[in-house]
Amino acid sequence: MNQSLAPFATMTVLVIDDNPINVDLLKAMLKSEGLPRIICETEARRVAGMLPLVNPDLILLDLHMPHVNGYQVLDQIRDFAGGTYLPVLVLTADVTPEARNRALEHGARDFLTKPLDVTEVMLRIANLLQTRQLYADLRRTVHANGVNGSSSSNSSHGPNGSVELDEPRVRDVIQNVIDDRRLAPFFQPVVDIHEQVTVGYEALARFVQPSPRGPAGWFQDAHQVGLGFNLEWLAVTQALSFLETIPPECFLALNMSPSTILHLRHQPLCSAEFCPQIVVELTEHVPVEDYAALQVSLAEVRENGARLAADDLGAGYAGFRHLIALEPDIIKLDISLVNDIHRNRPARALARALMAFATDVGATVIAEGVENADDLAELRELGVRWAQGYFLGRPAPLPSHGALPA
Repeated sequence: MNQSLAPFATMTVLVIDDNPINVDLLKAMLKSEGLPRIICETEARRVAGMLPLVNPDLILLDLHMPHVNGYQVLDQIRDFAGGTYLPVLVLTADVTPEARNRALEHGARDFLTKPLDVTEVMLRIANLLQTRQLYADLRRTVHANGVNGSSSSNSSHGPNGSVELDEPRVRDVIQNVIDDRRLAPFFQPVVDIHEQVTVGYEALARFVQPSPRGPAGWFQDAHQVGLGFNLEWLAVTQALSFLETIPPECFLALNMSPSTILHLRHQPLCSAEFCPQIVVELTEHVPVEDYAALQVSLAEVRENGARLAADDLGAGYAGFRHLIALEPDIIKLDISLVNDIHRNRPARALARALMAFATDVGATVIAEGVENADDLAELRELGVRWAQGYFLGRPAPLPSHGALPA
């Protein structure tokens, strides 16, 4: 017997429907196709509390239920997912376009109406589970690459020579950093390389105890042990205290991962009056898994004047598709693209393409990692307006207006 879902037998499906007959039918269908790990819930009011206990890989959701409707459940699922790809397939008798569009706006990944075609349902489920699996594999690869580049005493070698994180120890160390506030904000100037004036600063965290992988290593480990938001939020709030020390015409760029940005829906970043000075800089060394949720979380601060910057363009997982989905106000060219750009023809071609894209969508380009006069001259020639790097100004504990190198 061919079981179409057998490759996903270790994954968990949560079925939410107030009709026990529908629940039993779906459960039988899934089991017959090789998916044994099925959790069922007929009371929508219990879903929010059970999500962290079940930690599902896929959710099958009815829309019209008493007390808590499917749209409200979709919002709860989005909050729980925290920016990770947690697919929801809506199965409903509501055939109206309004129901479909509203469900998709609230985060559903797919939508089918009853009566259901069993073959179609199984194919849709297989596609969603496969995508979930691919994202999980990608996250593991990213973390493995980060840890394998470390000589930290907080890691050990596994049986196959891989590097494994000592999670309890790392969590204790990072929690102590958070509790004792053992990091300090440094600020690197962003310079208008044509007008030779400072236009803003990027806030960078510096730790009392150095990591072999630099500050990025602290944040990578924090996310691995579940303290990523806590550490990032500490860095952000400490940097915000310096807004009053920089000129009002200058911006302050704050680095945030996708999962931290999602907290902005419930945890205000700053008062509305300071938003025009804020740039939320999305670091893209890990992929964004839910662009819609990210846009929802950024909506209020952007409406109040804050800008969004896409970081590390030319590195990591960022690309044109990423830019289209993100709609940033600022596009940052990564140091890997900027370094030695004066003698790298392909890098110049890519920079021109990004400049043309930025012009068409009304975004500003910042080149980061400028470390010599030749690269600075080439960037001016390419039409790049803003730049940062050691050649223009090193990170310092307090912002200061330094002179632009000749």
